[in-house]
Amino acid sequence: MASQNVLLITGAGRGIGAATAKLAAARGYDVGVTYKSDAKSAGEVVAAVKAQGRNALAIQADMGREADVERMFKDADALGRLTHFVYNAGIPGTAGRLDGASSAMMREVIEVNVLGALWSMQHAIRRMSKKHGGAGGSVVLLSSVAADIGGPNEYVWYAASKGAVESMTYGLSKELAGDGIRVNCVSPGASETRIHADAGTPDKLARVAPMIPMGRVGQPEESAEAVLFLLSDAASYISGTVLRVAGGR
Repeated sequence: MASQNVLLITGAGRGIGAATAKLAAARGYDVGVTYKSDAKSAGEVVAAVKAQGRNALAIQADMGREADVERMFKDADALGRLTHFVYNAGIPGTAGRLDGASSAMMREVIEVNVLGALWSMQHAIRRMSKKHGGAGGSVVLLSSVAADIGGPNEYVWYAASKGAVESMTYGLSKELAGDGIRVNCVSPGASETRIHADAGTPDKLARVAPMIPMGRVGQPEESAEAVLFLLSDAASYISGTVLRVAGGR
């Protein structure tokens, strides 16, 4: 039987997305787990959700392709009417200065991080909004402290894409308040995920840790706790907020 709480998480095969899926299951959500290419990891997350007695589904989709985004939501409908959504998918591109960055790489980052989020929100709204026959619900978008720091010498384009995500949070929280949908954002600092290795800077965490006031990088589960709080009824009067989870940085 479908849960009253149906959550779809993009990029949930690993890192913060996977931690969020597992924690959501423990809190009573059925979970759609989307992934781009690592079917094995996504399958492991689905198994972990089901082991907690919740329903789960793995959905392959590339957030940089509008047709994939549309299909992802249609596949997720098998879990029941969507009540919660987390846009966690994001890519950094290849680290370097802007004057050496390729147009194709930057375009892919913007398509996945910005257009993917916008396309996803269109489909989420059509399912969740009271104006569309839904019950309302809660959305959390994932940003990064890079939006504030700017990513100099490494990924200014990534930082810019996350700044766009925060602007979406502010605008959509106001646009959707009358639809019964809360929209918030979690902005993680340096965390134990593969994103830096993917960008070609595997030493990033070791370099950054001494600059963090708390003296360590974050764990995916710590950001997941923030996401689940904002999704929950405990945050019922919170919308349009960017919650930084960055050890004081």
